[in-house]
Amino acid sequence: MILAVTMNPSVDISYPIPDFKLNDVNRVEGVCKTAGGKGINVARVVKQMGEAVLATGVLGGTTGNFIVQELTNDRIDNHFLKINQESRNCIAILHHGKQTEILESGPALMPEDGTDSLEKFEILLSAASIVTISGSLPKGLPSEFYRYMSEMCRRKKIPVIVDTSGEPLREVLLHKDKPNAIKPNITELSQLLGIEVDQSLSSLKQVLNSDMFLGVDWIVVSMGGKGAFVKHAGDFFQVTIPEIDAVNPVGSGDATVAGLAVSLNNNVSVDAVLKTAMTTGMLNAMEAKTGHINIAKFKQFYEVVQVKKIDS
Repeated sequence: MILAVTMNPSVDISYPIPDFKLNDVNRVEGVCKTAGGKGINVARVVKQMGEAVLATGVLGGTTGNFIVQELTNDRIDNHFLKINQESRNCIAILHHGKQTEILESGPALMPEDGTDSLEKFEILLSAASIVTISGSLPKGLPSEFYRYMSEMCRRKKIPVIVDTSGEPLREVLLHKDKPNAIKPNITELSQLLGIEVDQSLSSLKQVLNSDMFLGVDWIVVSMGGKGAFVKHAGDFFQVTIPEIDAVNPVGSGDATVAGLAVSLNNNVSVDAVLKTAMTTGMLNAMEAKTGHINIAKFKQFYEVVQVKKIDS
């Protein structure tokens, strides 16, 4: 079973407004509201791929109730720590081919909430074969919180994929027990290393050879429409994807993590891991709903993803 962690879940609201106007009234049709947060998007795509998954994390209030109801309607097993605060809303305005996001910060947790979360997490690990930890930390939890979770996974020899940024990611990577996989983008890499990372192959190879990443088996650098640059077990790969008609790119990175988790859980080849992860990311971008894929199109797009090994 894949255990998908979302410590700061949300209700994701997409507003398609082709001619978005500042300081004016904008009327919108086709509003889409879904249970969201990066790990929940992961769980939804894993479920659509036909794999067993359990969504967990922290939520509360009427927003939290909506999230549980949506997951239950989608037949996604879930077991969250309930708190006496309101979970957040995250709004994406889709306009002029662009995406403007308005993200609430969410509830502020108490120290005992963090302790309770780790206790629940350890219990749930007993049934997990791989873990994904995604998204931001809620206020009140220390930046090393994901490091605690990653350590617990490694002690139990359970593979863990961490998809976060900033200090929480730095804390995870500075510890001797590294996660099995991470999925930063170029901006997150630049923020993490304190340098401007460009997209040239030579620059990316140099960056991913940094001591910070030693011990991480899979580093998947997502590059949007250009695909990804990947380091695995000392080898480098350039993954290219076809041009697609993107409808809603929100959650595509999470769908990529879902494809990565399912592939690693099934012990497939390196090429299959990378092609699956890129395919699920593309399929999400082609759907209006966040964290959704049309599995019927999987084989078609899987076949046109190209994986090229780059000389070290």
